[in-house]
Amino acid sequence: MPTVPVVLNDDIEAAAAPLRSYCALYLGGMGSREKNFYNALAVRMGFAEGAARVQDLFLAKAHREAAAAVPLDFIDQTSLIGSRGRIKDRLSRYAASGVTTLTIAAEGASLGERLHVVRTMAELLDESGLGD
Repeated sequence: MPTVPVVLNDDIEAAAAPLRSYCALYLGGMGSREKNFYNALAVRMGFAEGAARVQDLFLAKAHREAAAAVPLDFIDQTSLIGSRGRIKDRLSRYAASGVTTLTIAAEGASLGERLHVVRTMAELLDESGLGD
């Protein structure tokens, strides 16, 4: 039952932007250098160099630089970002991997934008046949 941030935006870079600080906090600031579950997970996912750089910057209190250093591919693999069609396709991947319940963190600058994400996700679940 993973929790997955969701950003609807056809521009992948722009969709990733609001998630960079969130990811930097988890990769760099959760726990200590020796005990950070999220950093260790990123390493296991193949992001050892990026995870180390983010952690170094974050622990040096260079939070903006740490956020900028989060690899786009890491954000893409741990979030649902992009267009409706892209997110719909990626929902199927979660289901195929055995995920039966997906908790979403709807991203948006306003309550209205976040509600739009929630409604869109409900529509995409119905369209994909996964919401049954």
